[in-house]
Amino acid sequence: MRYAIRHVTQFDYAEPVAFARCNLRLQPIEWPGQWVERYQLNILPGGRTAPARAQAGLAHVTRLVLDQPTRELTIESLADMVVDRPIPVPDASDPTIAEAGRMARDSRDLSPLSPAAYLYPSPRIPMNEAIAAWCAEDLSPDRGVLDAGIALAQRIQREFDFDPTATLVDTPPADAFAKRGGVCQDFAQIMLCGLRAAGLPAAYASGYLRTLPPPGEARLVGADATHAWVLIWAGPALGWVGVDPTNGIWMARDHVIVAIGRDYGDIAPIDGVVLGSGAQDMHVSVDVAPQEDLPIPAPTPI
Repeated sequence: MRYAIRHVTQFDYAEPVAFARCNLRLQPIEWPGQWVERYQLNILPGGRTAPARAQAGLAHVTRLVLDQPTRELTIESLADMVVDRPIPVPDASDPTIAEAGRMARDSRDLSPLSPAAYLYPSPRIPMNEAIAAWCAEDLSPDRGVLDAGIALAQRIQREFDFDPTATLVDTPPADAFAKRGGVCQDFAQIMLCGLRAAGLPAAYASGYLRTLPPPGEARLVGADATHAWVLIWAGPALGWVGVDPTNGIWMARDHVIVAIGRDYGDIAPIDGVVLGSGAQDMHVSVDVAPQEDLPIPAPTPI
């Protein structure tokens, strides 16, 4: 599937901002099953940009510095993508949870995606006994990793309510778990907490999900949003496999990965420091437009 993605973030400040320094994590990463054909970043009214190193996880980071007073800031990210990955199929030969955990602990990999780096609690996803016990019902040590992962994702999708009013971006996983409601970030964090408690490496994936309009209705431009889901490490042969607990499905052709980290704090689309006074309004518009009439080229080797 080919996609044209447009992600616009607009800030309106009550008083002029004298200085701002931001980290932008908006350019999708290269990842098995997806590749970027074209990328463009537009900043209005302008500013100085430079590549920066990701402090944790895997992301394209752009440092933006504004040193001229402004009351408006618009950040537009444009990407032409190809996504072509198969739907995973659990198999009796898959590593068990116990085996995958042992291989992760023995790993000598020092890259940003070393499985050992995703075994433990992170700043925004601390260990929680109640979540661990609830998730453990699907995470028997002798169960295959893929079979257990999709079972847990589907149980979260069945038993939790999608409720944008239930949580905020900084709501702890324990609070969303107690409410049995929240949004994609909450469901991903709950699942990550349970997987890590079971000894399985699990990462937070942030990006986009293609959404389909109801039958007979036109697709709404700009009505999509950023999305969050989970990557499970299933051993060296299978590597990282994505699963979406909000929808109870595998990561496949409708998911576009922008960044990967231990939790949202590693890979927030925009963060930084703003020097000014007064309130600010932020508006985000995301459009994931399929380009179904165009052929899919062969991927460029990573």
